[in-house]
Parts: sequence; C-alpha cells; structure tokens
Amino acid sequence: MHSVWAVARNTLAQAFRMKIAVVIIIMLLLVLPFMSMIMIGDGTLQGKLQTFISYGLSLTSVLLCILTICISAFTLTNDIKRKHIFLVVTKPICRFQILCGKLLGLILLDVFLLSVFAAIIYGLTYLIPVLTDADAVELAKAQREFFTARKTLMVEVNEEQINRRILKAYEELERTGQLPDTMTKRKILSTLRGQELLRQRAVEVGKKKVWEFENVPQLSENDSLFVRYKYEVSSSTPDGKVYTTWLIGDYRQTEQFGPGDWESPVYSMNRSDVTRAFQEFEVPANAVASDGYLAVVFHNLTMNQTTVIPQEVQVLFRAGSFTGNFIRVTLLILARLIFLAVLGISVSTWLSFPVAILICIVIYSIGMVNGFIVDSFSYLEHGFSVMLYSLTLKPLMWFLPRFDGQFNPTQFMITAKFLNWQFLARVYGLMVFVKAAVLLLSGVWIFSNREIAKTTV
Repeated sequence: MHSVWAVARNTLAQAFRMKIAVVIIIMLLLVLPFMSMIMIGDGTLQGKLQTFISYGLSLTSVLLCILTICISAFTLTNDIKRKHIFLVVTKPICRFQILCGKLLGLILLDVFLLSVFAAIIYGLTYLIPVLTDADAVELAKAQREFFTARKTLMVEVNEEQINRRILKAYEELERTGQLPDTMTKRKILSTLRGQELLRQRAVEVGKKKVWEFENVPQLSENDSLFVRYKYEVSSSTPDGKVYTTWLIGDYRQTEQFGPGDWESPVYSMNRSDVTRAFQEFEVPANAVASDGYLAVVFHNLTMNQTTVIPQEVQVLFRAGSFTGNFIRVTLLILARLIFLAVLGISVSTWLSFPVAILICIVIYSIGMVNGFIVDSFSYLEHGFSVMLYSLTLKPLMWFLPRFDGQFNPTQFMITAKFLNWQFLARVYGLMVFVKAAVLLLSGVWIFSNREIAKTTV
C-alpha cells in the first residue's frame, strides 16, 4: 500500500505541473462566477437558476473529463517515453501497483477538483436569488419548483394492447397488398406504432382525456403536486396558444356523488399555453384520494378548433431536498470521471500518447450520443444482418459508456427531478465495477507482460 500511495502522490504532483490542469482550474474559477451574473434564461428567477446550473455543471463536467483524459493518457506514456519508468520498475514494486497508484492519484485529483467546483456552483446557485431583484412570488416559485427534488409519476402505456392493434393493422395491410415495398417490416411496424400512440393521445375539439394514477403517496397539507406536460396540435391555432381546462383530483366522485358529498377536492385549472414546450402548474396535495388515487383530466376547449395531443403528462411531488439531489448528481459526474481515468490508463499501457488520447476522446464523444447511436442501429436487429449486429455492434455499444439520456446529470437539476440512490448504485455497479474493472484488468495484464526496454549487450 505504501508503494501505491507513493505513485499516487507522484501522479498528483505531475498533474499539477501540467499546463492544461492549471488552465482548466483557472478557467473554471473565473468563468463560473461570471456565468452566474450574465445568464438570464427566460428572464425569470427560475429560468436564470436553471440556465446557470445547467451550463455550470455541463462546463465543469466537460472540462474535468478532458483533464482526466489528458492526464490519464499522459502520465504513463510520458514515464515510458522519458525513461522515468526505469527508476520505478527496478524497485520492489509490482507493475499492477504502478497502475493502481496512478489511478488512485487521478481519482483523488478528480474528487478534489469536482468537490471544489461543485461547491462553487452550489454556493452561487443560492447566491443568485439574493442578488436578483425578484419578487416574493418568483422566490416562492423557485423554492417549490427548483430548490427541491421531486419524483415523477407517469401512466404506463399498455404495450400488449398496442402490439395487438399494430399486428392487426399490419395483417390488414398485408391482406390487401398495401405493404410498402421500400420499407422493412420493422420500419412498417414502427410507423404503425407511432400512428397508434398518436391516436391514443389525440384529443378532438370538445373532447376529454383522463390519466389515472394509483398509489400516489399521501403528502402533508403544506405540500403540493405539480402537473407537467407539453402539447402538439394537428393544425396551428390562430394565436399560437392552446386553451384548455384541467381537472385534478378523485374524478370518480364526479360520477358517483354530488359536489357536496365529495371526500376530497377536485381542482379545476384553466390554462393557455404555447405548444412544443414543457408547461407546469401546481395543485394542493390534498387532491389525492385516501386510497392513493389521482386523476388528471384534460379538456380540449372548442375555441382551439384543432385536435390537441398532450404528451409526457406527469405528476410530480416533493421527495427530497435540493442539497441531497445536488450531492447525488455530483457523484454521477464522478462516475464518468472514474471510468475515463481507467480508460486512459488502460490504453496508455500499449499505445503512445497521441493515439491513446485520440481513442479516449472518441469513446467519450460516443458516450455523449450513445443512445442516439443505439437507436440508429436498432434496425439491424432484424433481417440478414441480425447475427452480425448481435455479435459485433450490440455488445460493443453496451460496453461503451452512456453519458446521455437518463445518465445526463443536468436533467435532474433543471427540472428538480429526484435522483435516487438505487439508480446511482446501478450506474456505479455497471460503469465502474464492471466496465472500468474490465478495462483496468486488461491494462494490468498488458502492462505486466509488456517489455519496457530491450536488453542490449
């Protein structure tokens, strides 16, 4: 352990002597406070907070990832190039201890820098409301919808019912000879699925749609529920807005009892919203029935004169604090830094610095769009290429890291979405203890069997 710690201390000293480390540290120290002053978002306090924390965390994550890649790919290749490694391998220290020491040094550096800059972002986030000329209404709204952590409830799609209708529609097209010759079966089924989902979500003029939620937790009287959604329309409205009425509560009461006999209130909200942008409104938590039932009812008013398609209708409720969520988001960023540190050290055991850093940057870039790439390749799961896809691209894309989609840390802070410890544990289990461990073991094996220098006589 003493040998590993000695290598770690040397790696830390080597990192702080690198110009890129100094540049990135100074840049973040200067840019983060400047960003907190100039970013205004949509002009509201909440928009300013969301914009700052989004760009602040993203910039910190990107720059620390670049720094980690550079140092991890440089530290071992530089020692070999300048023959500093000869002074180490001749001592009573195993080669795997050298790699573990360099990895430990990098992780300690990442933990230190990430903690410092996360603390700066955290402090500036709480300082923005103090320095902003915001009224009490905006401050209260930011407290409810930003400085919190909320869980999300969504109505699950009935996949079995959708699949039956899709297959029935496909069989009808096949029977009548209307299947397009230029489209694969998967593409046709995908198109039919989209049409079916659109048909289920569409609400015609004067009609309504009900979303029913079960097992909604009982909250205190001071808590609130939030309904989040966005619209699509079949044709544009005259003023670009959609006028609707929402009912939230135990909707079963409206059909069984008169208003005076209701056990829990049903709240009515009249809204006028723009399309293709997420909207959100608040209702008291006592809208939830005693058995955990909650209905969200959408009415498409006649003045719209168009079919409205509500999408991603969600019910949100407070489940934690802003501080706890921010800590977990920081740990999520640390997971990708650890993976990149292991990746850089592993590839530097058998590649030169330029090639090693190129591979690391390519893998990091793929990780940022991994979900999009997987969706693009999904059509290969069918047809003559199924075997080739299953044996090559599919396992390769699984092994590469995922930094986008649900693994994007900023999404949790922008919408105050609750990041639970179970999800974080799964990320560390897969990215760090499986993928990174495989990379580290392969690097140790290569470095242990590598000839550092040829013997000359």
